[in-house]
Parts: sequence; structure tokens; C-alpha cells
Amino acid sequence: MVHVFVRHKVSDFNQWKTVFDSAYEMRKAAGELSARMFCSQAEPRELNLLCEWDSLEHAQRFFEEPRLKSAMQQAGVVGAPQIEYMEEVHIVHRTYAD
Repeated sequence: MVHVFVRHKVSDFNQWKTVFDSAYEMRKAAGELSARMFCSQAEPRELNLLCEWDSLEHAQRFFEEPRLKSAMQQAGVVGAPQIEYMEEVHIVHRTYAD
């Protein structure tokens, strides 16, 4: 399992989210297991995604896919996205009992 961190700016969040949501099945079929979305408090058009994938190979294949570049343009991504592949090495879960 691998995590992929994606950072990019968008011209319009709603336009971007519509395209992102429409690609759900494509991402799932490619090996995406989950996706979390964050925006900057200082700049709401700056999006950060943390996606979980079933393998590094599947994630790399997806993010190098020419159709993805086209979809990002359609979604209004501004400039080149920053994409980083990461392996989880430690996690801490807190509960109300802590």
C-alpha cells in the first residue's frame, strides 16, 4: 500500500470537484483505495489530496496517464501539480479515552 500526496491550485473548486467526482470509478479501477481532500486556510483554491493506493506501480501508472493530464486541465488545475509517493511508516490513533 502506498500514499500519494497531490498539491495543486484550481481556478474554481466546484468545477474541479465535479470532474474529480466524475472520475471516481476510473480511480477505483486503477487501484485507489481512498482519497482525503484538504484546502489551505490561507488560500482555499490550493488543494491537497492524500490518496491511498493498492500499490506503487498502480499509483504511478495512474498519475502518468495522459488522460489524467487532460482531466486536470478540464477541471481547472492551474500549473503543474506536485505529486509525491509516500510509504506510511507510523500511525497514532487517539481516542477520547486518551
